[in-house]
Amino acid sequence: MVRFIGMEGIGTKYELETASGDKIAVIFLLNKRVQLYIQEKSCGKPCSVELTDSEAKRLATVLSGAPVEKEKESIEVDFMGIPDLTVAMHTYTVGKNLAGKTIEELAIRKRTGVNIVAVSRKGHTIISPPPHFIFEEGDMIVVIGDKDQIKKFEEEILGI
Repeated sequence: MVRFIGMEGIGTKYELETASGDKIAVIFLLNKRVQLYIQEKSCGKPCSVELTDSEAKRLATVLSGAPVEKEKESIEVDFMGIPDLTVAMHTYTVGKNLAGKTIEELAIRKRTGVNIVAVSRKGHTIISPPPHFIFEEGDMIVVIGDKDQIKKFEEEILGI
């Protein structure tokens, strides 16, 4: 069980005690930094590190078990307030098979249920590309959906 503690003027603290009695605390500071404390059951004093917002997000990705690879990153988000909701986001590189085709032509949402939420092309990012957006080979795309939708996208659209 995760315990939530509001810390006025400091931030928000989440505490977790593991099954073995070790304690973990994460404090989200008002200055956007994150402090992580770990205390083993047998140790009297906790160890701590302070992370930037970006470092904390990277650590969260690693802890979630999501594979992170150079060409394909993914993350799954579970919402504490909605226990049965898990949203997955993945990145993919557009290959020759999709180049020159539009999102609408591929009927990506209709066929798989995923949405293309962003495309990165030559250093520029397009958020929520329109249906008539034409893919180019090498575009990096970000898709969002549930696990089954992502798998269907990989099979039906990417052919992997």
